[in-house]
This record gives sequence, C-alpha cells and structure tokens, in this order.
Amino acid sequence: MKKILTLKKILLLLAISNFFVLYAQEKKEVETVYRRSSLNIILLQNGEFLHKDLVMDAYHKAPFPDKYNDHRLKSDEFNQMDYLDPDAIKKAKETAKQNKKDNKQNKKNTTSVQKDSKKKDILSKMAIDNYFTQNKIANQMVAKWFDRKEDGTFDMDLIHDRGSYDASEMEAQIAKGSIRGLAMLKDAGEELIKNTFIVVNKMRFVKNEPIARAIKESAIAAADYIPSDLAKQIAIAAANATYLATKDGYSVWTTSYLYQLDWSDDIANAFYMDMWMDSTNINPDRKILFDTTSIFKMKYLGYEKAKSLVLIGVGKELKDIIETATIRNIDKVYTKLQKSHDVFKTKTPIYSVNPIIAKIGLKEGLEPNDKYDVLEQVIDKKTGLTKYVTVATVKVDKKKIWDNRYYMGDEEKPKEAELKGTYFKGGGSKVMRGMLLRQVK
Repeated sequence: MKKILTLKKILLLLAISNFFVLYAQEKKEVETVYRRSSLNIILLQNGEFLHKDLVMDAYHKAPFPDKYNDHRLKSDEFNQMDYLDPDAIKKAKETAKQNKKDNKQNKKNTTSVQKDSKKKDILSKMAIDNYFTQNKIANQMVAKWFDRKEDGTFDMDLIHDRGSYDASEMEAQIAKGSIRGLAMLKDAGEELIKNTFIVVNKMRFVKNEPIARAIKESAIAAADYIPSDLAKQIAIAAANATYLATKDGYSVWTTSYLYQLDWSDDIANAFYMDMWMDSTNINPDRKILFDTTSIFKMKYLGYEKAKSLVLIGVGKELKDIIETATIRNIDKVYTKLQKSHDVFKTKTPIYSVNPIIAKIGLKEGLEPNDKYDVLEQVIDKKTGLTKYVTVATVKVDKKKIWDNRYYMGDEEKPKEAELKGTYFKGGGSKVMRGMLLRQVK
C-alpha cells in the first residue's frame, strides 16, 4: 500500500508541474517560450600542440550556443590519456588496421595524415566512452534535470521552467481524467529530457604546410597510375596548385563528438517507480539505486570536423586572430552536426512578421536561398501530446542575411552585423510571430 501511495504522490507532483503554454503572454519574450534542446559541452584534452594556451583560452571564451538550454555539469573537461590503457590503444590500432583493409580500394587517395586521424578518432571515442562510464555522466545528466540534492531527493523546478508548464491547469486535466491530462505526464520526457545532448570537443592548432605537402605527395603518387600522359600532367599540375594555395598560415581544427541521452518509456518508468523521492519521503535504498544503476546511458550519434584558416595579418595580435578563428570554428562544427543529425537541429522563433525576421544568421551556417518550414505547435486530439505542424515554407532573403559571427570588441563589423536578424521571403498570411523555423533538408 505504501508503494501505491508513493506512486500517486509522484504522479501528483508531475501533474502540478507539467502543462505547456502554447503562446506566451504579451509581456514575455517570444524566445523564452519554445522548448529548446538541452546541451552539455565537454572539452577533450589531447596532448600538446602549437599555441595551445591561446587556443584553450579562446575555447573557454566562446559563448554558449544560445539555441540550446545550458545543461553543463561541474566537470567540463578531461584528459584523453587518463581514460586509455595499453589494451585500449592496442585495440584502436587493430581497428584502424581493419578499417584500412576494408577501405583498400581507396588506398591510393588516402594520405598518411588521414590514416593517422582515423586512428586518433578511434582512441578519442574509446576515451570518451570510458570517461562517461567511469563518471556516470548519464546519471549526472538525469540528476541535473530533477535538481537532485545530496540526500538523493528530486524536484521538478527545472522541468517546469524549461517546459513552461502550468501547474493548476495540469492538475485540473488530470482530475478530469482527460487524454490531454494523462498525456502531459509524458511531455517532459518526450519534449525535454529526451532532447538532451553532449558535445565533446577536441581542439588542435597546426601548420598548414606539412599537411598540404602530404596531400600533394599523395596526389602525385596516385597520378603515376594514370595511363594518359596528358591526364597525368594535369593531375600533377592540379596537385601543385592546391599545395601553393593551401600551404601558408595555420589552421584551427575542431573535432566534435555528439551524444544523446537515452530516455525511453521503460527507463522513465524505472526511474519514477524505483528511484524517485522528494523531501517528504526520503528512502536511502532509492538513493543507492540511483547512484549505482547503469540504465542511464549516452547514445553515440556521430562526429564532425571543421577547420578554419588562420593567416597572421599585419597590425593584429596573434592572440586575437586565434581567438576569432577558434570561436568561429566551433560554431562551424556545431552547424555541421545539426545538418548531419536532424534530432540535433534547433528550432528558431520568428521574431517579427511583415517582414519575417528570425534571429539566425551566418554563425548557424545559414546560406542564401536556404528553405525553412514554419512550424505551429498544436495539440494532437488523439494522443493529447504536443506536435509540430508545418503551415508554410519560407526562403532566406539573400540580400538581408544577418552576420552574427563572432567579432573582437574593436574589430570593424560589416553592415550585415547591424541587422536584428535574417529576413525571409514567402510564407503568406498563416505565418505568425512566435511560430518556429526549422531548416528543410
């Protein structure tokens, strides 16, 4: 009987914490209403490299991506070698060797730099997995959602804030036994907790010349297999031209690994039934179970790489040049992750209509003539859950794209940086302020 009463208490707490407000009150900023995905960012330290202190300083200055909720933990970086053992390194070499065999058909076009990079990626992935497991990072991500205290108790305050839930309306719907009321119990899991991500960033700063030379040598070696003398000479000339165009300066490299919190109905049920407790019902066994459980995991989705050229200019400090390149490169790799993983894509509120303007721009990788669906948030009458319906499609106005990339304080900004956002064409009368934009594939 005691367990039943406890479950009822949990459901009641959820009930008074979970109603989504579809439209903001007039005084409320539109950007604060929609449900953002939540993001934790971790830095993977991986040995020494050129100007590391400047790159790391720039990395820590980078603004947190404003299209995500800040879900960072206290521990935000680790050293790769602390989470690798000799067996793991041996395994990585064997995996890289097998990959090399599998891709034997492309051997002629694969540089030694690229091969080494693949081996390093395997090692980094192993280190990340070990770091997550040993430090129970997924458990910490769940604990942050429910504001877990040292005594193991939880509350719903953060979910209430991020989801814009209305307690009294939720309670009334539950009391009536409506479909919508019961469905609201799932909203937090589907709309908030499930859309929780970790990006692990690995940074490098390298001279361009050695890499450009390796690529040139590989291309010239591959040209030897071309039977036509004319085609061979053209290939060699192209290799030399590419080398000359890319050998100067330095590059900031960023590799970012994307993970998503695994939050299913089964996991949610186990959490609420066996581990949940509030300040009125403290149970040490439930605390121990949460601390030791392995049901919480981070799912690996993939990785992307980006690099930005750093040319040392006259009249500019090296520190400032590296800072701008590093921060822009981080923005670039996030954009690539969003384009390759739909689940990681952000939604952007429409700031105004007539004309349609949204606070998104070059920092997010926006390009001329990109198309975006206009989404309206509605309630599914069958399930009672919130869903997004496409009401129109708009296209970027290529003449009015907001340049919101990172600039140093004393750096001269282009006129596009003075725009309030990017302008969009089309849509018609159905488009309203507060609706959301999502890029079309």
